[in-house]
Amino acid sequence: MMKNAKWKQYVTYLVLICCTVVFTVLGSMKQLPFSTLLQLESATIAMILAASLCLVVGFLGELSLGHAGFMCVGAFIGGKLSVILTDSGAYGGNELLIMLVCLVVGGIAAAICGVIIGLPALRLRGDYLAIVTLAFGEIVRSLFRNAPAEMFGGTLAMSTPRYDRNSLFIIGFILVLITVVIIQNFIRSKHGRAVTSIRDSEIAARATGINVTKYKLMVFTLSAFFAGIAGVLFSYSQFSVDSKKFDYNYSIQILVMVVLGGMGNIGGSLIAATAVVVLDTFLQKQLTGNLAVLKDMLYALVLIGLIVYRNAPALAGFREKVSIKNLMRNLSKHNPAKIHDDEAKWDRVPTKIHIDEVLSVDVQSKSPYTPDKQWKEEE
Repeated sequence: MMKNAKWKQYVTYLVLICCTVVFTVLGSMKQLPFSTLLQLESATIAMILAASLCLVVGFLGELSLGHAGFMCVGAFIGGKLSVILTDSGAYGGNELLIMLVCLVVGGIAAAICGVIIGLPALRLRGDYLAIVTLAFGEIVRSLFRNAPAEMFGGTLAMSTPRYDRNSLFIIGFILVLITVVIIQNFIRSKHGRAVTSIRDSEIAARATGINVTKYKLMVFTLSAFFAGIAGVLFSYSQFSVDSKKFDYNYSIQILVMVVLGGMGNIGGSLIAATAVVVLDTFLQKQLTGNLAVLKDMLYALVLIGLIVYRNAPALAGFREKVSIKNLMRNLSKHNPAKIHDDEAKWDRVPTKIHIDEVLSVDVQSKSPYTPDKQWKEEE
């Protein structure tokens, strides 16, 4: 069992490495269409966002609706720095080095915002925390939209340098792998066990001496950092960054990825993020004009349906029947190849007796009184 558990820890890493190698080879051979390259870029950004939000929603157990706000901070700060460094010819004009610097700066800027909003907000719980984070996302977006045009483009989009699309998705996959490695190692550490204990019972965690505020702030900051990195990567995948992209609908879309993939399931969140990107691309082609609003409505309906399905007591039996774990367990349990002979056969167990044997027990009472005599003496 321990070997299987250790092997499962590396499945996500191996899948990401295989995807990176396969798509890199296909890209070098010019076998990837233009639309596929764009989808791969969007998929890597979505996977980073889903994995980072899964840290807050899945492992910490808190509802955050402002993840697009942290992404917005990283996109504008990192995008602005990339413009400055590119125009000044810093690092010899090396685009990769400039991008790495912008990724770090954008992630740190988003992490600082995570600390600022986390200190007062994480004392709240449930719906109140969701409202505060939602308000944070809208405030950040409004600040960048109303900033002077010389700084962040104002109401118009801020122009940013576009990275080579033939290699940007490779950097994206590497960043996804780094994100998953850091998050999973954090969850498996003693700090991660403290975080999951807070999710299970905050009162019990406080009673055992766990600093709940400290760990909540730590998770919130780490999640915001990776959201900022995703924002910088997004700015490099576009020719301009517009604040309209980071509205609350996008935060809900990220939340759908996490819920669809399974609460606290990093691998499932990555798969769900890829599926949502493919679905989003398909819906953009099919729903045009006034029908475009139906796309956001669809994500909201999917989120409501998933929450009802996973929490309705009336569906508990159905969930148990269609559970993948139970199906796999039943298949392995009824596998004829794994059925062995009963070890407890009559001819193998010496404690068993044959059916034709008769047991005779000679019982003698040590008491000098018979029941009748004892009854008479008591009278």
